Order: sequence, then C-alpha cells, then structure tokens
Amino acid sequence: MSDTRTVQFVYRGQPVRVAVPEPTRSVLQWLREDARACGSKEGCAEGDCGACTVIVAELADEVPEPSRAVRVAGLALRPVNACIRFLPTLHGKALLTVEDLGKQSPQGSPLGSPPPEGVSRLGSGPSPTHDELHPAQRALVQHHGSQCGFCTPGFAVSLALCHERHAQSGTVPTRPELADALSGNLCRCTGYRPILDAGEAMNTLPGPRLPLEGLADQLRALRDGPAPSIDGFHAPRSLTALAAQREQQPDATLLAGATDIGLWVNKQFRALPQLIYLGDVAELRTIADDGHALRIGAAVTLEDGWAALVQRWPALGEMHRRFAGPPVRHAGTLVGNLANGSPIGDTAPVLIALGATLTLRKGPATRELPLQDFYVDYMKNQLARGEFVEAVSVPLPAPGWQVQAHKLSKRFDCDISAVSAGFAIRLDGELVAEARLAFGGMAAIVKRAAATEAAIVSQPWVEATLRAAQKALATDFHPLTDLRASADYRRQAAAALLERLWLSTRPSQPLALHDLRVFA
Repeated sequence: MSDTRTVQFVYRGQPVRVAVPEPTRSVLQWLREDARACGSKEGCAEGDCGACTVIVAELADEVPEPSRAVRVAGLALRPVNACIRFLPTLHGKALLTVEDLGKQSPQGSPLGSPPPEGVSRLGSGPSPTHDELHPAQRALVQHHGSQCGFCTPGFAVSLALCHERHAQSGTVPTRPELADALSGNLCRCTGYRPILDAGEAMNTLPGPRLPLEGLADQLRALRDGPAPSIDGFHAPRSLTALAAQREQQPDATLLAGATDIGLWVNKQFRALPQLIYLGDVAELRTIADDGHALRIGAAVTLEDGWAALVQRWPALGEMHRRFAGPPVRHAGTLVGNLANGSPIGDTAPVLIALGATLTLRKGPATRELPLQDFYVDYMKNQLARGEFVEAVSVPLPAPGWQVQAHKLSKRFDCDISAVSAGFAIRLDGELVAEARLAFGGMAAIVKRAAATEAAIVSQPWVEATLRAAQKALATDFHPLTDLRASADYRRQAAAALLERLWLSTRPSQPLALHDLRVFA
C-alpha cells in the first residue's frame, strides 16, 4: 500500500485502496457507483435529508478531548452525510454504512476483485434474518418505522450510533435525546412517532452491535503510511506545512468539512481544481482553555466547538441543538462557519456578542483580529492573500454579563435562519453598563447594531429605553426580502428579540426565557 495516488481506508472490515479520479468525488458516488453498495440513498445532495448518513471512524487518540464523538473500542465514531463528504478525506479512516448493520457474512471484497460467492454486486451480502438484525433495525421493524423506506437506511445508521453511545453507559435514550440525534434525518411519509418509538425500544432489544472489532488495529496499520498525493488534493499534516502550502497556492480552496463546499460541487457544479484539506492538521483540532479564553482550532467540528461553548455558556444550548443536524455538525467546523462569512451564519452573531477574536496566519506570522472587524461586505473578509484563519478565541464568562442566542426559522431543526441574534449585556444596578448586540440575516454581513447599543448603554434598562432601542434598530439595518422572510418580518422579528432581551434581563421582575415562549 505504498501508492500515494490512491486513498486507503477500511471498508466492510477490510483495508481498501481506491483510485480517486477527481478530488471532489463524494463518498456517496463511490458507494453507489463503484462499490455498488446502494443502501445509502441520495435525497437532497446537500446534507439536509440524512438519507445518505454513514459513520466515519478514526483512532480515538487522534481526536482530542473534549469531543462529542462516540468513543468505543479505541475508536471515535461520527455520523456524516456521504453526499457532501469528499472521498480523499477518508484516507486513514474507516467507513461504516447501513450494509454493516446486523450480521452479514461474508463481507464485501476490496474493489477491483470479483465479489465472493454468495455476495451480491450490491455489496450487501445475504439478507440477514430477523434474529441477525441490529437492535435499531429490529426496533424499526417492530414499531413500523418505515413506509416507503427511502429514508430508512439513514435513520437506521443514526439510530445505530445513538444505540452505541447509550450502550456505553447502559442507559436508554430519552425521547428528547432521540429527537436531537435524528434532527438531521428527514422522513416524508412515516412520520416521526414510530421512529422515535423504535429509538426508545432499541437499547432493550438483543442483536449484534456495530462491527468494530479489529478496526483500531487496522487503522494503526494505515496511520504510518504516506499521506495521499492526488492531483488537486493536498493534505498537510502539520500547521507549518499547511501555512507553507497556503502561501504556495493562495488561490486554492481550503477544505474542512465540505458542508458548504460540497454544495458548490453538487448544486453549482463548480470546478475546484485545487483543494487544501485541514482535517489532518493535529494542531487545528484542539480546544484549549487557558483560564482567560477558550481557543477553538480551525479543524474543530461544529459539534465539539458548540459543546465547549455551551459548557461555559449554558444559555447557548438551544442554538447548539438547532444548528443543523448531527451529520452536518460532526463534519463541518466552527471556524469554517465563521470564515465562510455567510450573512445568515448562526455562529458569527453569538461569537461577536461574546467578544471573540480570530487568529490569522500567513506563513510563520500571525495576527489577531476581532471577529466583528473580519467581515467587510457580502462574502468578503479581511484575509490577505495566502492567509487563513488558524483559530478563534472567546473570552471566558465574566461576572455580571448575561448572554442570549436566538434563531428564527421556518423549521425548528436543521433549517437556515431568517434572523439570528447574539446578545451580551451587563447591568450596573438599573443602568446598562455594556452591551454587544449582533444580528445575522439583517444585512450583507453579520454585524453589531451600533445605534441600538448606543441607545441603551448608560441608560436605565426600562421600557422607554427599549422603545428607543427598537427605533434605533431601524437605522442599523435595512434587510432584504427573500425566500426565507420579508424585510418587514425581519425588522419586526429583530425588534421582538430586543423586547425578549429586555423582558428577561430587566432589573424589575425579569421573566424567564421559557415563560416568554408562551408569547412567541
């Protein structure tokens, strides 16, 4: 396995070496067209529906703590969308699909060789009997969790990973936990009740668990091999190498989780001749707390980054749960969401309100820049040619500050915001001492509401001040009308969020946020 013009990973329990015709070929394309494993479906081709959900496993010692990956048998397991995962990023990892659930023997053969006797060209092996089903599959059958069946493989994979997480602790997932675990999987005909019923029952049922035995040893054997050397795909393994590569190829596309870049390929049919992959740079995968700030590296996933934020600011919990679904959060990165610069990105308003700072690197040189100053215009930022975002640092909670995050969208789960907001306010008695109010979806960039802040700072936090702030808000933003919301809705909604902030933080008779939902 010394040919570095191929990708090497473990599939169906066996190491495989796969030639990559183009670096943007997706895992789902390879599964369905080359491996002939058609259990994983293509629904949306943009990471929204979850019909293509698979599990990517890597060595646990290569995933720094804290991490929300499922850790078992020396492995770290994550759900991802195969439709927007580029094949070269599987190098040195293991891929598990719906075909791996249940007892299925013999296993599929490496690509290029004929299938063993008794194994179909679909790569799924003989159909398992009912007694051989994974507990998630068995529960779906028993509780009638499938109708047309198109989405069922994705649900089964997500449930299997949830089963594995709870099997470690000997617990049964609650209904809210299941709803969160399945928020990246959409069902159009069965409805979610029987699927949730199946999820509640699966950890009480017998059946084989995920086939993980021996995977860690196989991955260790691959770890010491060479990095892939594919035309147009570069995977540096150190921060120094990444910085040098970026200087050499300043026009290359930086790739992390491909949760946005994958759509450029699938939906916009864009050619990406040069990719620089950040996922193998160990220095960028760390979360550090030095007692003053939380530093999140550029390759830390959205799931892990948001979990670290929520640990320190529990009020951000709902924004974390509503930020896409698990397959997107376990693939995309928090810094990537910031660097992308979308005016409707949900991370930027929150971190601007928290006073976050970016570390920008070019070669060996670094500089610090407040996140609020990073965005210049629509999809334009302060990065110099050959420069990239190395990390984001968020000051730790300080006494007296109250923090809120709000997201308004047509769906509760896994939807793009019409308006999002991050609020941080500090009172001194009845006066507003400091305030940072940032909005997304209200302008070409995420930005602070400067006039609104000026209307409340050093003022008593009373209703008259709120009304002045709402009036000032109309001068801060002139939103557009699009498919997600009208300009009038955005103006009214943003003003209502300010009122919610006041009602919940006013010195006299503040209301709890859960009480305010009655009026939402």
